[in-house]
Amino acid sequence: MLLAPWIALDIIQSHWGRAIIVLFAAGFTDVMDGFLARHFGDATRMGAYFDPIADKILLVSIYIALGVSRAIPLWMVLLVFGRDLLILGMAAYGLAFTTVRKFPPSVWGKISTFFQIAAALVVMGDRDGIPAPVGLSLVLMVAATAWSGVHYAWTGIRVLRKWRIDARATAG
Repeated sequence: MLLAPWIALDIIQSHWGRAIIVLFAAGFTDVMDGFLARHFGDATRMGAYFDPIADKILLVSIYIALGVSRAIPLWMVLLVFGRDLLILGMAAYGLAFTTVRKFPPSVWGKISTFFQIAAALVVMGDRDGIPAPVGLSLVLMVAATAWSGVHYAWTGIRVLRKWRIDARATAG
């Protein structure tokens, strides 16, 4: 999370190579942190909450910077950002108005995150002079992000409806 502003600034200033290197460093430290926490049995509840938040801050920062630098269209930035706002809004609603407390990531969310990271790297690499399939990577990212958003909305609505039905049955 601490590297997100530096990566975004590098993207905005067209320092593509440095942005890629810092992004790899951020990814490596994230993977190592998770591995070490699990390996030494030091995983915490706070870490479980903050790790995905840090990942989202990094990805959204990268996509906003890619949009600001005009490396990708604004509507793609809004899609990535909007999907995350949808998920956050549904989780906030669940926390505020229900007893639902588990909001596990879906396989589609993980696939979407993979394609978002891959597309960002492909775009940055292409801007740095490394020929890459930018169009294909962006199409896959858009499809995965849109489907993931639909899936999260559908799943969230189902979970909240089930909670409402169970709450009425318990109260009645």
